[in-house]
Amino acid sequence: MTNKDIYERICKIVAPFNQKDVSLFPATSFANDLDFDSLTVMDLVAAIEDEFDIVLPLNMLPDLETIQQLSDAVEKIIKR
Repeated sequence: MTNKDIYERICKIVAPFNQKDVSLFPATSFANDLDFDSLTVMDLVAAIEDEFDIVLPLNMLPDLETIQQLSDAVEKIIKR
């Protein structure tokens, strides 16, 4: 699975959480652009973990500010 495939799947998962209907790009920020609160982030994390059958370590979450950063992290976990 390529990073592009992962990115596209993540965008599909993010879409229902995107209440502001912001256009999604690699640099789209969960906090600044999408205004996700901590509960929304945890719901998103659960959806990502279910989709890719992975576990995102909680200590990694503060560093995942954009869709591309999340995509890169998921790719790294999948390829372990």
